[in-house]
Amino acid sequence: MSIIAGQGDAARSLALLWDEGEAGSGRTAPGPKPALSVAAVVAAAVEVADEGGVGALSMRAVADRLGRSSMALYTYVPGKAELVDLMYDRAHAELPGAYPLDDGWRAAATAWAADLRALYLRHPWLLQVSYARPVLGPCEQRVMEALAGVLFATGLPASTLRAAAASLFDLVRGGARTRAEARLAAAATGVADTEWWAERAARLGEVAPDFAERFPLSVRLSAGDAETGGAPASWEERMDATHAAGLALLLDGVAAAEGRPGRVSPR
Repeated sequence: MSIIAGQGDAARSLALLWDEGEAGSGRTAPGPKPALSVAAVVAAAVEVADEGGVGALSMRAVADRLGRSSMALYTYVPGKAELVDLMYDRAHAELPGAYPLDDGWRAAATAWAADLRALYLRHPWLLQVSYARPVLGPCEQRVMEALAGVLFATGLPASTLRAAAASLFDLVRGGARTRAEARLAAAATGVADTEWWAERAARLGEVAPDFAERFPLSVRLSAGDAETGGAPASWEERMDATHAAGLALLLDGVAAAEGRPGRVSPR
């Protein structure tokens, strides 16, 4: 189940998100123990979510990791809603703020997509935070700015590039979610994907021997691996290959739009 971002107090959330100096300043708090900081609280929260997902996240869990009381955390972060916004934004600080265009916009867009997908797989809880309402933090915005810098190099109008950017985010996020959920399924059930599919395919053949006749186009789609030299060695590699092919198709569309007559080349 997704968590909707931006549910905390707007003024306090945005102030914490954009006051980068205070976030890492180690502002002092009453008591004999060394001072905490917003950055330390957020870092601990990210560790909690990395280990157990957002379902394991609570102010108490973060406080326990820091060796503090829950009340001590409220000196720095108003509550869990604001903390989720901060966590989501800070995780995106791991991504570059720009991509070189030496090898062209397409290579840069591919690198951007690879970096974002890797971020989601390092921190799969990010996929549990809905981006229907953005956090509106500086790190999240840097990711969009980096992509915009790549896409505007095509010379296409902003209206076209906005659709391309949204489609790229959806493609990367959707593919990463499937990959992360496959890992979760294997860990939760103790059954590897290849084993699960092999057993279900065999059983399906028994209960629906006419499956290929009833769903010929579905079978034709699943046989697409044969057209490209066979299926990858593992299920995860197959998902990676599908993601790469989908990304290539999307970028083909951008390239086709770039090459339409009357389009002005970027300077």
